[in-house]
Amino acid sequence: MGRIAGRFARVEPRLRAGRLMLGLLSDLPRKNCWTIAEWAGEKSPHGMQHLLCRASWDADAVRDDVREYIVEHLHDEEAVLVVDETGDVKKGTRTVGVQRQYTGTAGRIENSQVAVYLVYAGTRGHAAVDRELYVPRSWTSDPDRCRGAGLAEDTVFATKPELARTMIERFLDAGHHIDWVTGDEVYGGNPILRAALEERGLGYVLAVACSAEVATGVGRFRADVLASKLPKRAWQKLSAGPGAKGHRYYDWAVIDLTDPAPGHRQLLIRRNRTTGELAYYRCHSTGTAPLRTLVRTAGSRWRVEETFQTGKGLAGLDEHQVRRYPSWSRWVTLAMLAHAFLAVVRADEHARHTGADDLAPLTCNEIQHLFLTIAVRPLNDLAHRIGWSDWRRRHQARSQASHYRRQAAAQT
Repeated sequence: MGRIAGRFARVEPRLRAGRLMLGLLSDLPRKNCWTIAEWAGEKSPHGMQHLLCRASWDADAVRDDVREYIVEHLHDEEAVLVVDETGDVKKGTRTVGVQRQYTGTAGRIENSQVAVYLVYAGTRGHAAVDRELYVPRSWTSDPDRCRGAGLAEDTVFATKPELARTMIERFLDAGHHIDWVTGDEVYGGNPILRAALEERGLGYVLAVACSAEVATGVGRFRADVLASKLPKRAWQKLSAGPGAKGHRYYDWAVIDLTDPAPGHRQLLIRRNRTTGELAYYRCHSTGTAPLRTLVRTAGSRWRVEETFQTGKGLAGLDEHQVRRYPSWSRWVTLAMLAHAFLAVVRADEHARHTGADDLAPLTCNEIQHLFLTIAVRPLNDLAHRIGWSDWRRRHQARSQASHYRRQAAAQT
């Protein structure tokens, strides 16, 4: 919190942001302004709501601080930037960016809000360094709706690959160096994003569909057609990186592609050793990249799933109950910082762990548990708990009376 203290115009919101951060790291079953305010010892949720809605502080500047904190503590010369989106299922139509759209969280089309994240993944750890909310055309084509949700007047529609490009360029423009970028088919299938990465001199290993056409020395072919022509000797068994149950071994093959533009281009193919299922990746590098490097980069994409799981499960990344964009950006940014704290502590503990004590290295879950038990467990007396019960019931009574009045007015 000392690192971001200068982003707040007054001491009161800075202190409240610290309490909100601790609430995000708490073991509350549900994290929102109400539950965190009660947990933190405040008399009502109004202060937390004010922090997210109206208090004077710069969420984008804090986002930049989060990025610097992560790169400083998780720095790795072989780190990879991973780009991916995640969705939060929502009800109604007023939450900023919400519409019926596919979200991997539910695995189907749902009424949801989708955001794109940029994750810094290295050997020491991984955490999100940037975020952008995906605002569908149904919103950008309605200026009044955007204005009501707190979006800027000049908000225009941007695809997910365009949001990814914005975040990657922001990372590079901040003075950081990276060699590789990876992502799924949403990003690998976008030629504009690929061209932008090549222009910045970045290597990439981006997933593409089996129907993607690529150019070889003997013509253009679909990716799956090329895979079917590979001889047995073309496949190599390599690990895509360690997982929860050991190394993730797959069979891999690589095919050189032709392109008049500078750089080396290849098609990387992954085959599941049990099911035979294939996955395809477009690859680009400024120099000749060995197969192990391409495989390591492709395997880094799993880190984003771990980041989402930990960020949501431990830091409340997806539990915001806010409607307007400023509140969303503030909640998500503080949740990213809370998760980054866990990731950095985990990295430091793993660096010190020798394994000589017959103990597994500390996980983010165990770090959160110890942190709460030792440092921040709040002690609220009976009067505080009863006061919050009264506040909730009073709010419920007002809401119920308001609903009945609107219902009666509609019937007359």
